[in-house]
Amino acid sequence: MKSSPEVTAVVLCAGMGERAKLGYNKILHPYGGCSVAARAVKKFTRFDRLVVVCSENDEETLKNLIDCDKAEYVYGGETRTQSVRNALNAVKNTDIVIIHDGARPFVSEETIDESVASALKYGSGITAIKSVNAVKYVKDGKTVTLDRDKVYSVQTPQSFRFDEIKTAYDAVSGNFADDSEVYERAGFTPHLTEGSRDNIKLTQPADFSGLNDVYRIGFGFDVHRFEKGRDLILCGRKFDCDKGLLGHSDADAPVHAIMDAILSAAGMPDIGVLFPDSDPKYENANSIKLLESVRESVSARFEIINVSVCIIAQKPKISPYVSQMRENLANALTVDAERINISATTSELLGITGDGSGLAAAADVLLRLI
Repeated sequence: MKSSPEVTAVVLCAGMGERAKLGYNKILHPYGGCSVAARAVKKFTRFDRLVVVCSENDEETLKNLIDCDKAEYVYGGETRTQSVRNALNAVKNTDIVIIHDGARPFVSEETIDESVASALKYGSGITAIKSVNAVKYVKDGKTVTLDRDKVYSVQTPQSFRFDEIKTAYDAVSGNFADDSEVYERAGFTPHLTEGSRDNIKLTQPADFSGLNDVYRIGFGFDVHRFEKGRDLILCGRKFDCDKGLLGHSDADAPVHAIMDAILSAAGMPDIGVLFPDSDPKYENANSIKLLESVRESVSARFEIINVSVCIIAQKPKISPYVSQMRENLANALTVDAERINISATTSELLGITGDGSGLAAAADVLLRLI
């Protein structure tokens, strides 16, 4: 006999998080010096096994973000129900399985332990909290007030005896909001445990913004070396030069710096994550078009107040073309040109910009929460 039950934790990170309007999977969002997913997963590394359910597109990113050698990665399905089913099929055998949403990084160890203890004793431990609001039920156009002392909002983690939840998922077809419903439809009785109002699920744009964070400042920097046979494009304008900047895209360094500044202010991954140079579709990409994409990704949450970019190079001379360059940026960002400043400087013949072998750009951006 086993001296203690084997406990496996399953953390669901395969969703798209479209309601968050971040432009990428919400569990990749930076939080507390790491990411939402990493913070959630860290709460479960103490258990015997750890399974992270992810999309194929996010697998490598999550492996880089989650510092845990014991983590196993399983691809999710088109729905939450299918993702859990895939995880249970991969686990195959354990005593207790904990299922948790990766978008709940604030869960406490006490909440987790209570859920597991309940599963050991009763077969299941479904984390839930009582409603503090009046609750109405509508059917056939009629409204009925429910007793809020008997109404619960269900959270995760949800823990189960593995053989019971595996039997439930094998027996019940369809898609469901949570695991306890699958468990119940299979004839088992869910047992509720006390959750916490701090254990929120990050879902809407407001969930990702600090309540008092009205303005956000971002900084971006980029540098490329000159190469013969390349076009020199700065802020969307082509310059008449015998060399251009080398890069996977059109290597528009000041635009790249602006994009990273915007993403930095918004708390999003940088352009290396969003537009990787390993992806063929970004080869020779128009950086102004990528800037438009970045603007769209933050437009639901932020207003661009101003942009300041400084180009650092011995040549070419920038000043005659600043007006057109500002207009290009203003059009891409859908802001007035007066909100954009472009300056240029040299590095006094020092470094790669000073010896003429490269060009650099630095940008600052101010965003305002909408």
